[in-house]
Formats: sequence, C-alpha cells, structure tokens
Amino acid sequence: MSSGDDSEEIRLTRPEGQDGWTAVDIATGVASQGRTREEALENLDEALAGYHGAGEEPSDDELRALGVDPAENESSGDLPSVLQ
Repeated sequence: MSSGDDSEEIRLTRPEGQDGWTAVDIATGVASQGRTREEALENLDEALAGYHGAGEEPSDDELRALGVDPAENESSGDLPSVLQ
C-alpha cells in the first residue's frame, strides 16, 4: 500500500467458514475471489482491467453470436437511464 493521492488499497480476506479468499479494490469497489490469495489477486487484476476498459471491442461475429445486430449496435457514450 502506498500513501498520497494515487494510493491503492486492496482488502484481502478469507471469510470465516469459506474455503476461498476475497480481494476488493477499495477505490473502485471492484471485487473478486479465488481459492488462494494469489488467485484472488490475479482475478482482481483481471476484473480491474475490465473495469478500466481494457480489452478489445467485440467483433461483428461475436455480436451476432450474442444475438446483437452489428448494424444496430451504437454507443452514444451515455449511460443507460437505469445506471444514471
């Protein structure tokens, strides 16, 4: 953990009565879990990458496989009303 404006804090816990670990990024609220501490942290890294927009946009074939017509797939940049 570091201090200052760019500090990062992760809470790593092993809930009582459960076999796995939970990792939470405090700044974003993004959480993940794993069977081991290392796995929970690796899964958190992957979840944070998705949270921050990492990855590639889906291809037209991937959209079609999900039942989405690529020609009608538009993004205005605005959040849906349910998320506002």
